[in-house]
Order: sequence, then structure tokens, then C-alpha cells
Amino acid sequence: MCGIAGFISHPDPAWQVTINRMNDALHKRGPDDRGVWRDSSGQVVLGHCRLAVLDLSPQGHQPMLSGSRRYVITFNGEVYNYLELRKTLQERGHSFKGTSDTEVLLACFDEWGIEEALKRCVGMLACAVWDCQERVLTLARDRVGEKPLYYGWSGGAFLFSSQLKSLQRHPLFNHQIDRDSLLLFMRHGYVPTPYSIFKGIYKLPPGCLLQIKLSEADAPPPNFAPSAADSRQSLRPRRYWSAKETCEKALSTPFQGSANDALSELDHLLRLIIKGQMIADVPLGAFLSGGVDSSVIAALMQAQSPVPVKTFAIGFYEGEYNEAPYARDVARHLGTDHNELYVTPKEALDVIPKLPELYDEPFADSSQIPTYLVAGIARRLVTVSLSGDGGDELFGGYPRYLWAHRTWRIMKHIPQAARLSGAYMLRLLKAEQWNRLLSRFPMRLPKWPMLHNPGHKIHRLAELLRANTQEALYHKVISYWDEESPVVIGGHARPTAFADPQQWACGLNFIESMMFLDLTNYLPDDIMVKVDRASMGVSLETRAPYLDHRLIEFVWRLPLAMKIRGAETKWILRQLLQRYIPTDLIKRPKMGFAVPVEHWLRGPLKNWTLDLLDPQRLKREGFLNAEPIEEKWREHLSKKRNWAHYLWNILMFESWLKENMKSPP
Repeated sequence: MCGIAGFISHPDPAWQVTINRMNDALHKRGPDDRGVWRDSSGQVVLGHCRLAVLDLSPQGHQPMLSGSRRYVITFNGEVYNYLELRKTLQERGHSFKGTSDTEVLLACFDEWGIEEALKRCVGMLACAVWDCQERVLTLARDRVGEKPLYYGWSGGAFLFSSQLKSLQRHPLFNHQIDRDSLLLFMRHGYVPTPYSIFKGIYKLPPGCLLQIKLSEADAPPPNFAPSAADSRQSLRPRRYWSAKETCEKALSTPFQGSANDALSELDHLLRLIIKGQMIADVPLGAFLSGGVDSSVIAALMQAQSPVPVKTFAIGFYEGEYNEAPYARDVARHLGTDHNELYVTPKEALDVIPKLPELYDEPFADSSQIPTYLVAGIARRLVTVSLSGDGGDELFGGYPRYLWAHRTWRIMKHIPQAARLSGAYMLRLLKAEQWNRLLSRFPMRLPKWPMLHNPGHKIHRLAELLRANTQEALYHKVISYWDEESPVVIGGHARPTAFADPQQWACGLNFIESMMFLDLTNYLPDDIMVKVDRASMGVSLETRAPYLDHRLIEFVWRLPLAMKIRGAETKWILRQLLQRYIPTDLIKRPKMGFAVPVEHWLRGPLKNWTLDLLDPQRLKREGFLNAEPIEEKWREHLSKKRNWAHYLWNILMFESWLKENMKSPP
């Protein structure tokens, strides 16, 4: 895994200082080597920081020129089928100096052109390719969005990089925060693609490429936005792979075999994918939580390895958050070389000051903490680790799918006017008033005393009742501060995939729609950001077999009943795992990768929180309204409500602002 950076600007005698500073910010992504390249005009500059995984020799150095010398690339990622591509290219007369996948990728460009080459590749990537003949820069990102790529215009220069902190090192970078993006962050806990926290800077969508001629690089069109219909067509991202088209095609060609046939095909395909992802010239292992997704990966790795596979897990002394015993049992049965480390609350809390540096855009998924910790454990022994990320989105593993489906099944029969009236009535009483009222009727309502903080859940139900479509309901289920909240000063709602039916796959039922929306939004913008930044923070490459596009295409052909059967999620994946592991080792409730943020905010993080949420501080910065934040903080401290996720979004923005915008404009 690596870091890439570069820019197009008017010739600048200080270009090398600039690109070196941009590379410096990416050092953890690529500590083994670095390089720079500038074209003959002096306008195009590419930078690279390398984490050597394939071909550790100087032949793998980047930026790298193709054999024809037409293309030069700075590339982050892995092409898992590079050996097959290399063989095909050799049969067509190509020769190679080294053994890296980068050299093979460049030869693919020479042979088939950039777009066709990307379609032939299996893997994860983010790259910038300069065509010396056509004078065109191409940016490209993998199909599912495993690897990040930011781009945009600032001060007359076109910039791109793996991470924002690299772009910020360019002297022309404009540090103006986009308040509309901030509003999206408060709702989701991440900034959705194609936006970024900075004005004029965007994320390249997954499965897309963007091509820019040298003559177009001086400045974007007026009011440029990559999704705007009136933008210059040539500067808009173009899809070479579409999740929407993939899902629609899968539905039109459903799998015709039995459940046993599907199980055998899944076993074969996953084995093939994992075998390809186990190719490396450095030590390799796997994360193992003891859950279904990671256990399948570890089992299929061990089944194809002549030596014990190294597996990694962390444990917490708080029992409700501790998955380590489950991982240990699975590892013992499989015979892996298992490594675990129990983390004290202090060690977990010590990660928090590092988060603004690791996540150089506001990011508020609190599982970022244990993800960073387990990556650190793995990096002590390996350079590459496989993970089970993507299993929930692909096989329907999130409990919220079933819950939202049941909720909508009831709601859709209630007229919208009645739902809105009901929502209004439920909110006439405050949450604590509902709690007091319901506590007086323990005999008549026997379930209420067993329900923690029922008033909070009643207010949550009132919010959900306002949804007028099933997609709007799901959007509310996975949201925190909604768009109508006054928390962001000057923020305006922006269109996202949740409100744009043109981005939804056609012909899906509600559960499939939720899975699709997560595959195309939550997965690349939350899960993969979390894993990429945490692992790159310790110079560890992670690979996710479930995100192979061939597996996605196959699994979407399967009927939903093979993924969710009754109340059992990931049914077919569980059946596969039973071929390798006894049922009693994996039959347990889904835990997630959580930390006790709710309790930390009232305890060891209280003073830190008080400092960041200080009303005078918020007023001085001018981004957030203090009043609604103060109200939630008081209710959280008093234990009247659990606002941990809402407050964590605020805290992650404030800590990011403190670190990255020490002199905000």
C-alpha cells in the first residue's frame, strides 16, 4: 500500500520542495521508498510514497514509466490478477524488468488503453496516470472504493492525493471549510462522496475515472461540482464499473441452482479470491474477531496455507465489548498462529489524541479506536492483513435491516397525515416526562420497566414516523443530527444518494435497497475510510476479499432468502463456515467492534469533552450552534438520554478543527 500525490500548475521553481512536502505527509502510507517526477513542460508533477509488498527491489520504484514511455503512473493498491495479466501480455510481446503489479498495470495501459485495462484488473487501487502523448491526466479509483483519492482546484492549481493532509501542504491550498459538507458530516459521521470538508476539493467516486487535459487544469468551470449537470462534461467523473448496473444485471439473471449449489460456488469463488490476495513478498496474516465474516476469511486462508496463518485480535477487560475469547476458540480450532493483546481503558483512550492526525477529515465512527489498535498489533509481525470487511453489506448482516423492514411494514399502512400527527403527539412530552409517566404503570405495561430509557426510544420513533418513503426511513435510521437541525451555522442540505432515486438500483425490495445503499455509501465512506486510515497509520496494508467485484456480482444473483432466512442474517455465509468450524463456536449475537463511548464521556473523557464543547469556544469558531449541543450534553451527563453518537460527531469535528485548522480563515 502506498500514498500518491501530485499537481498541475504553472511552472514553479519550488516544485520539488512542494511535492516533497506533500510526500512527507504520506510517509506512514509508504515508509519504504519515495519518488517524484515532472514532465518536460514543468507543469505536471507526480509524487509517491511506497510500502513495498510486491517486488521489494528498486524495480518497483514509483512514479514509474511504461515500456512505451507513453504513460507514467503513481499507484496505490494491488492488482491481484497481475500474474495472469502478465502472462497474457508476454504472449503479446511485452517484456518486464521487474516483478511488480505496477509494471504490469502500465503494460496493460500500453496494450488496451486506460479504461479497458481497469476493467480487466481485479483489485483495489487509486492512481494518477499521465499520458505523455495526449497530454492528459487520468485519475482512477477501484470499483468499491477501498483506496481513497481526493482532487480539486485551489489557487489556480489542480491538486490530487490519497489524503487531505497532503493537499494541505501545497502552498496554494485553500483551507476554507465547506459548511454544507459539515452538515452532512454531522448527519452521517463522515463526509459522503463526492464531497470533502474543504471547498473545491472532492472525492473521486468508486468505480470512476476522471480525465483532465493540460489546457483544462488551470481552473474548474464556474460553480464546478462533479455531479452538477451544467459542469464541463469532460471534467466529470466517468464510470468504468457501476454497482447499480451490476445489481440490476444480477437481478435479471438470478442464480438457478439449489442452496447447496450456491454454497459450493461460494466456497470455490471465495477460495479463489483469497488465494489471489495471499500473494505477497512480505509477511501476511488476518484479522480475526471470532465473528462470521473474519472467521470465514481465516478458515479459507488456513485451508490453503502449508503453515499456520498469523491471526490477530484485541481484547477488552469490559466483558460486553470483549470478542477475544471467541476469536481464540476459532483460532485454536483452525490451528492458526494466533496473537492477541488485551487493551486497558487507558490504552484505548490514548488513541483519541491521534485521531485528528490519522483521520485528516472529520470522521466519527468510534470503532476507529479498536481498528487502529488491532492494526498496530498486526504490524508487529506482518505487513499485509486480510479482513472481513464488506461481509455485512454483501450478505445482509446488520440487524438494522430486519428492524427497519419490520418498522416500515407497519408504517406503510398508516396514512402519512396520521403518521405526522402521531409524531407530533409523541413529542409533546419530553423524553424524561415519558420515562416518569411510564414508570407509574408497571402492571399495565409490563415490558416498559425492562426497556431502558423508553422516552428516548419514543422520541426516536416520532422521528421515524415522519419518513414518507422506505428509503427516507432508512436514511433516518442511520442518521444522527438531521438536516433540519440548527447545529451547523450557515449549512445547507446537499443532495446525496439517499435522496436521489436515479442512483438506486431498480427492482429491489426494501432490505435489498438498504444493502445496496450501504454497499455504495456507508461501506466506502465509513468502513473503508476507517480501515484505510487506521492501517496506514501503522504502515499496514489491508485486503478485503469480500469486496472482490466477482464476488459482489455472484452474491447479488442469489435470492435474498439465501442471505437472510427468517431472523438469521448471513445465512449462506454461516452455512459455509460450518464446513470448517463447529456451529457452537460461532453461534452468538453480533457484537460489532465497539468501545464504551457513552460511559467515557461521563467519566475519563469528561474534561476533554467540556473543553471542546465550551460555548465560548464554539461561538469564537463560528461553525456550530452551542445551544442544541449544550442541551444534549446536559442530558447525556444526567443519564436522561444517551447522546453519545451525536456528541462524538461534534467532538471529532472539534478535535479535527483544533489540530488541522490552528489558524482557520
